[in-house]
Amino acid sequence: MSAEQTQTSAQVANVPPEVTGQPRRVVVGGVTWRDTFAALKHRNFRLFSAGQLVSLIGSWMQTTAQGWLVYQLTGSKALLGTVAAVGSLPMLLLSAWGGSLADRHSKRTVILCTQTGMMLLAFAFAALVGSRRIQPWHILALAALGGAAMAFDIPARQAFTVEMTSREDLMNAISLNSSMFNSARIIGPSVAGFLMAQVGMVWCFFLNGLSFIAVIAGLLLMRLPRFVAPATNPSMGRHVLEGLAYVVANRQVRSLLLLVGVVGVFGWSYSVLLPAYAAENLHVGESGYGA
Repeated sequence: MSAEQTQTSAQVANVPPEVTGQPRRVVVGGVTWRDTFAALKHRNFRLFSAGQLVSLIGSWMQTTAQGWLVYQLTGSKALLGTVAAVGSLPMLLLSAWGGSLADRHSKRTVILCTQTGMMLLAFAFAALVGSRRIQPWHILALAALGGAAMAFDIPARQAFTVEMTSREDLMNAISLNSSMFNSARIIGPSVAGFLMAQVGMVWCFFLNGLSFIAVIAGLLLMRLPRFVAPATNPSMGRHVLEGLAYVVANRQVRSLLLLVGVVGVFGWSYSVLLPAYAAENLHVGESGYGA
């Protein structure tokens, strides 16, 4: 196909520099299957995506079982909210520090450490549930530790995406990550409900622990260039303040963070009370709750 025919069959648009970090032109219009899964041509991203999908399903299994466990132990709606708050508070307080750590060190190493830590927490949860020694304070402590690990895992994982792919395929990779997250959000709770009803809640936590092996294996199999530390290495506190100053000065980023905050606090928080709603209003058991 000649250059003239290519120009007539495809529409080209300018992407603003503040969106991609550099001015460039992208093809828009007709989308093929190759375009839809463009990021999967990168071997490192394929390895990470496969492991991440398995791990996310396991994480949603544990999240579903954890809520049901809290309500079965205590019957307290307040404690359901407390566990969710305790798990989220470290992410609110430490995520900026996690982002700074990811900028200053190898992102793969950071993710390996956080994923290993969360795997051990899942196995500890399984051991406590399986031995019938689980107490509400155990759940609160494990939720807090899991939230702290996530505060360092999420920034490193999100920033790692561009290293696994390329700037041209970054938006596609982010879209595929979002699709995997929401697919796991459907599959995980359904599997958890079945397991809780058929073989016991402990399997949700144990299988979640095993699921982290898929991510860890994918990370270890990646071929990455040797990490080079930044030439300028300010203190972590100064680095965090520079990031906050950028957010305050950038209207688009500031608006997006505000929108995410409002939706997170007032929109998604309904899921915290689903165990109580399923038991008291819908009068369903574990499988119905998972569904």
